Parts: sequence; structure tokens; C-alpha cells
Amino acid sequence: MGNKQVVLVVDDEPVNFDVIEILLFKEGYELHYLSNGSEAIANLAEIKPDIILLDVMMPDMDGIEVCQHLRNNPQWKYIPIIIITALSDKEDLARCLGAGADDFISKPINSIELRARVRSMLRIKSQHDCIQNKMRSREEMMQTIVHDLRNPLIGIMLSCESLKGVDMSERAKKRIEQMARTTEQMRLLIDDILTIGRIEANKLFLNRNRVDITEIARLVIVDLEPLASSKHIQLVGELTLEPAYISGDIELIRRVFNNLIDNAIKFSPQQSSIVIGVECLPQNLSRHNLIKIQVIDCGIGVSSEQKQVIFEKYEVGNIIMGVSQIGLGLSFCKMAIEAHHGTISVTNNQPKGTIFTVLLDRVC
Repeated sequence: MGNKQVVLVVDDEPVNFDVIEILLFKEGYELHYLSNGSEAIANLAEIKPDIILLDVMMPDMDGIEVCQHLRNNPQWKYIPIIIITALSDKEDLARCLGAGADDFISKPINSIELRARVRSMLRIKSQHDCIQNKMRSREEMMQTIVHDLRNPLIGIMLSCESLKGVDMSERAKKRIEQMARTTEQMRLLIDDILTIGRIEANKLFLNRNRVDITEIARLVIVDLEPLASSKHIQLVGELTLEPAYISGDIELIRRVFNNLIDNAIKFSPQQSSIVIGVECLPQNLSRHNLIKIQVIDCGIGVSSEQKQVIFEKYEVGNIIMGVSQIGLGLSFCKMAIEAHHGTISVTNNQPKGTIFTVLLDRVC
């Protein structure tokens, strides 16, 4: 029973399910029936359908609304949906497909057509599931490899630390310091990759505490000041005088600041400035107390096309010679902020540059 492909029929007329059950009886599917859209959405986690046969004309929540709800939910967006409808107008059918349906069958139902279309959609679903399983296995393998890289890195960091007490030339000391900084950057990158993996696997545990955002901003600015100064870039903190508390994981939030400011430094020209702002927004009827964090640079900016994908993994934006880009920093920031139920967005800084804005709920 558990190996059967699961077909969910959603129709307010039980007789229509009886017809479908008869027509699909010999196919060996596991059939489920629900009489309305709301009930279907509420039972998806329990039924776990491989395909949904959905009526359009239903009271309360019609088929188009159900389609839209499923397509907006990452957990269910890849379930094939076949609309079963008596509608014949081209515009109505186009609305169904536009809402997220993958196919449609007209009433009265033709048995050959029904079986063929269900088989086709289930074949596509099986291919999608196979690809997802392979990607999941690859991600798990990558996470294991990345995790194992930490041990040799820690060994290098400890060796660099021990060499600081050895009498050597200034040139050699600078080389050791450079090695230590590079190794630390690699360690942070590994931590970001591992954190992204835990978030994607829903295994991230937030070590929540009452965290002052302004204090974190000050600490990160101090940490990155030498890097900015080496490139003749000024870091300007425009921070609220009052504490700006959130309930959050201090290490994750600190790494978000670090990634955003480090990213701004990479793409900012010499003799420019980067503004790091923290502001407590006034409460109004449409929202709770919010803290707004902004990192504003005068760099090359972000195109309209890049804004749509810049927070996705391995997206690197504009390719700049001499600028290391892996495409994980902004993806990490988005996942970490959303894990705190916040938002992150990017806009243009006129006349030139980029503004990254983070909104988080403020706590007293």
C-alpha cells in the first residue's frame, strides 16, 4: 500500500469521485477523496499526494484559489495538479493554468484521456523526485566533506598562533598574519556552508538570546576596519543611541553583518564610504516594532535581473577581476534572517551603489 502512487481527488460532488475511482481502479493507485479546498490543504501533510485532481467550481475555496495556495508553498509547489472542469471558455482554462495547474480535463471525463494524463503527470513527478533525491544525497555528501575540512583548518590556525611567539623577521611575521587571516576566512566560509545545510534540512537550532543589534554592529565595524582601511574605504556607523534588542542567535546575526559589510568592501571603489545603519522604526497599526539595518555602499550596484536571484546559492552577480566570489554569502544572509522571521532586500543607492536592508522584530 505504501509503494502505491497517491492520487487526491478534490471535488464537492461525491459522485464525481465515484466516476474517477471506477475509471482508475485498474491502475493500482491509492485514491483519496476530499470535498473542499480548505480540507484538502489541511490534510496534505497526512495524505502526501503524488498528484491532485482538482475541481474548479467549489464553494468557499475554488480550485483556482487552491492552486495558488499550493504554488506559493515550497512544500507542495511541485505536486502536479490536473484541473477537472466543465468550463470550456479559453479564458477560464487560461486562468486555471495561470494559477498553477499543470493540465486540465474537460467534463464529462473520458476514461482513456484521464488515465493517459494522470500517467503523464505521475511520470514527471517521479522524475522530479528522483532528481531531488540525487541532489539531496549530493548535498549531504558535500556537507560531510566540508565538515571534515574544519580539522586541518584548525590545525593551521593553531600553528599560526604558535608561530607568533617565534623570533623571526617582520616580513615573515606579516606572512604568518596573512595566513592566519586567510585561514579564518576559510573557517567562516565553512561555517556558512554548514549553517545553510542545516537550515535547508530544517535542523538549525537558534541559540536565542536578547541581543543588542547596535552593539553587534559596532563590534563588526571594529573587526572590519583594518580591511576597509587597507582599501582606503571608510566605514561609517549611523547607529541608534538606544539599544535595539532582538531575540536571536548572536553568532548568526554577527555573521550576517560580517557578510554584508565584507561584500560592500569588495565592490566599493577606493576613497569611498560604506554606511552601516541601525534604526528603531516607530510602531504603527500595520506592524510591530521593527529594527531596520542597512548597509549602503557606492559600488557597482545591482542590476534589475540580479536583484531577482542575488540571494540564491552560487549566484555571484557582476564578475569583477580580483574579487573572490563564491555566491554563498548573501544566500546565507537570507536564510539566517528568515530563520529569525525577518526580511532582507536589495535596492539601488542613487546615483550609484547598493543598499541592503534587513528588518527584524524588536523586543523590549
